[in-house]
Amino acid sequence: MSHGKLFNSISIVSVKLVKEKDAYYGAKTIRNPEELASIAKRFLDNTDREVFLAINFSTVNTINSIHVVSIGSLDKTIVHPREVFKAAILSNSSSIALAHNHPSGSLNPSPEDILITKKLVQCGEILDIKVVDHIIVADNQHLSFAERKIGGLG
Repeated sequence: MSHGKLFNSISIVSVKLVKEKDAYYGAKTIRNPEELASIAKRFLDNTDREVFLAINFSTVNTINSIHVVSIGSLDKTIVHPREVFKAAILSNSSSIALAHNHPSGSLNPSPEDILITKKLVQCGEILDIKVVDHIIVADNQHLSFAERKIGGLG
């Protein structure tokens, strides 16, 4: 007769958003792609690898939080919807913007950039968190997917 465990243990967890630091910006609300790009450039300028950000907004279009989703290599980074929307949900965000850099200096979106944008727009629709734009920054310039109507934006 075996006298093994009668019960398996279950982890009881809580989920918390941890603020790492503050960054100050002038605008109270973000009204256009130029203002969004200005914020993104502060985080993405002078990086030697691709970095993908999610910028999370409140219902009145103020920034709740900025989340570094992924840091990749010279020409790619891995982006998964679960990681993009995790901080948005925890920040009680109603919308998000995406941003990443191209260390090559090219503003042209890759097929992968367009594909992940479409996927994230669809995920946002399911979660009721609107993806408002995706900004690529390179050599102190930017490209707005919403302005160009790329990836299901605009």
